[in-house]
Amino acid sequence: MTVPDIRIVAMEDGGQPGLPTVLMGPSLGTSVSNLWGPVAARLRGRARVLGWELPGHGGRPAAVGGFTISELAQGIVSALDGIPEPDGGKNVEHSFIYAGCSAGGCVGQQLLLDHPDRVRAAVLVATAQRVGTPEGWRERAELVATAGTPTQVIGSAKRWFAEGFISRDAQAGTGITTALLHDLQEADRHGYAQVCEALARFDVRGRLGSVGVPVTVLGGAQDVSTTPEDLQELAAAIPGARRVEYDGVAHLPPAEVPGEVAGEIAAIIDTVSSSAAEIQEGDLR
Repeated sequence: MTVPDIRIVAMEDGGQPGLPTVLMGPSLGTSVSNLWGPVAARLRGRARVLGWELPGHGGRPAAVGGFTISELAQGIVSALDGIPEPDGGKNVEHSFIYAGCSAGGCVGQQLLLDHPDRVRAAVLVATAQRVGTPEGWRERAELVATAGTPTQVIGSAKRWFAEGFISRDAQAGTGITTALLHDLQEADRHGYAQVCEALARFDVRGRLGSVGVPVTVLGGAQDVSTTPEDLQELAAAIPGARRVEYDGVAHLPPAEVPGEVAGEIAAIIDTVSSSAAEIQEGDLR
């Protein structure tokens, strides 16, 4: 196993210095720009928004070798520390508010465990302490490595989007479903399989009780991949976590209800900013 090389994507610069950083993580088969772009746009002026791409996704090559979710989290932190601050400063140990969907949410849980000093708060979307079964992930990894990601398009379309959303999206002309399914078709088959193998090993049940930052858990009522029960168990495992469930939404809330998801991230930004201001005020007394 190796720490993969991760690319950080600038999504919104925030428009002014001193804003908190929000780091967004994608779902398996998607690019962070297409999945989270509508949410990031709604945070303009509230945060500096960055994203990261899964190996083999978003035009990135597959990793050199296999990796675990923990190694993926380490790769993200290392990549983040390699980018400059808006004022030009480098080699800064960035702290951030994290927002991740599905596999990106698994990475968020791992970041909370492995790098607690870096994560100021987290919004975990459509994810679970363990997703699926190891056998199911390994079967999917083998199929995709052999036959490619087009084998996943029909099944993913049914799981990702609630009934009727693809038709409504086509009528609205936003193109989000087309863009995300194109991401899936274009994903490197070996990179996709590597993520499947990492998810097969991921299991943080019984470990999240040490989390000490604000966490919000979001999910769709029609999600069959990470069910409402999965989300309830995840929220219960994290001290003080909030849980929000969206009716008529499936596995990709950032695509289906970007305004609502952006609102939850904005709320957690306000929570973190208020806490930081209180600490600073206390230091001045």
